Amino acid sequence: MLQRIRDKYRLVILNEETFEERLSISLSRLNVFVAIGLLSIILVFITTYIIAFTPLKEYIPGYTDVTMQRRIYELQLRSDSVGRSLKANEQYLKNLRNVLGGEDLQVTRALPADTAALKNYKNITDKRSKEDSLLRADYENQSKYNLFRAEESSKSQVSQVRNLTFYSPLKGIVTSDFNPVAAHYGIDIVANRDEAIKAIQDGTVIFAGWTIETGYTIALQHPGNIISIYKHNSVLLKKEGSFVRAGESIAIIGESGELSTGPHLHLEIWINGNPVNPKDYIVF
Repeated sequence: MLQRIRDKYRLVILNEETFEERLSISLSRLNVFVAIGLLSIILVFITTYIIAFTPLKEYIPGYTDVTMQRRIYELQLRSDSVGRSLKANEQYLKNLRNVLGGEDLQVTRALPADTAALKNYKNITDKRSKEDSLLRADYENQSKYNLFRAEESSKSQVSQVRNLTFYSPLKGIVTSDFNPVAAHYGIDIVANRDEAIKAIQDGTVIFAGWTIETGYTIALQHPGNIISIYKHNSVLLKKEGSFVRAGESIAIIGESGELSTGPHLHLEIWINGNPVNPKDYIVF
């Protein structure tokens, strides 16, 4: 059987009219089987590559567009947004009709479908577990005799603060000094109207909003655990999360808030959670 597979055969192509030999190929059954096998493997590989890595698979029955799922997801998000907008508009029109008719406003708030899932927070008790108590005791025992670590850390932070250069927020006259005994944790600076207030150091806006007592207030977090607060502004130029550079305008001087008696800036500087006198670090 093996010998028959290896027997040689000759494939001859002749001219039908003259019987002239045009092509002659020596073959065996083994060579034919090997050639057909290699050709089949190559065809399978090419077909797999086309299906897996080219857009041509979209034309094969049973395969969908590769971007179909992404488009469906985007359409779902848009439909949800449209639904919420329609509900908000309907509520707005209802409230508008109630106002014009002299009726009370209807305030609706979406609740979870499963009301049983709402927690009764009044029954929650704040008690230390046994594991928490053991962890606290172990930590206190380990750090009980560390006498110099906190002192060295505070000294390094103080030295870092002394090496910083603070930018003057605006040029004006200090009318009220730092007095922590009277709960006045900053200084009041009077300047011209519409004067721009500048950041004293590079930092990130951690609060920018309105309070009843201090009006438009903005607070910045600076390197070295330093926070600066600017109160009684008329306009805020930065939003929460914005990064500002030293000397960059962040607000406009004003007299907003119940505690304001005229156009001025109330500036506070807090270092490591403690208020400090801004005049010790800035020349006004």
